[in-house]
Amino acid sequence: MASNKTGIEWTDRTWNPMTGCDKVSPGCTHCYAEAITKRFTNNFPQGFALTLHPERLEQPLRWRTPGLVFVNSMSDIFHEDVPVSFIKKVFEIIGKTPRHIYQILTKRHQRLVDLAPELDWHNNIWMGVSVENQNYVHRVDYLRQVPAKVRFISCEPLLGSLQLNLTDIHWVIVGGESGNKCRPMKEEWAQSICQQCEAANVAFFFKQWGGRTPKALGRILDGKVWDEMPEVWENIKKNGEDAK
Repeated sequence: MASNKTGIEWTDRTWNPMTGCDKVSPGCTHCYAEAITKRFTNNFPQGFALTLHPERLEQPLRWRTPGLVFVNSMSDIFHEDVPVSFIKKVFEIIGKTPRHIYQILTKRHQRLVDLAPELDWHNNIWMGVSVENQNYVHRVDYLRQVPAKVRFISCEPLLGSLQLNLTDIHWVIVGGESGNKCRPMKEEWAQSICQQCEAANVAFFFKQWGGRTPKALGRILDGKVWDEMPEVWENIKKNGEDAK
């Protein structure tokens, strides 16, 4: 399955130089990416086993229209079995395409910090960690150690109430789980995070309530759609410049 435009509300397209992963925390239980590999078996002959796709590395070089690119919607670039040399190649392509913003999301906070000194943190990299419940807020402490232009938190699927330290964090995404076995998200959990973001002057993006399908219950929280983006992105759109 080639990288393409996406229905993910907070990005423009996905880039998957690797696919497949392993579950590391409760947010992984009903992994949407794993479900996709089971649904489209012809496109994923290795199933959900970690698979590198070096033939996809140069795809962004051919994308002329600037935009937001979610790196590895089907995997985790900091998976322990991804060679450092391959991660460096991904970052090299990012550096060659400053017209795009690259959104990287991981649950492997320890390896992120371990490898950070070896990587070139170009200005067009937004680095994020997933935090699904209070037991995993320590991932944010690791994220703060990374010299990314933008640091963000993805609370999706949100599985419990969160108290977040938003120091040096620029963006928070919240979303409920979707699928036949989705775990419900309480309204007060989302409201609390929204209020924490407002108090800390951090952009807040409410992606979805979740349900049987991602769009089943809509995106309205407290009577409005929350599509806030980091200030750096708003400035780029306003001035029509690259992220460099």
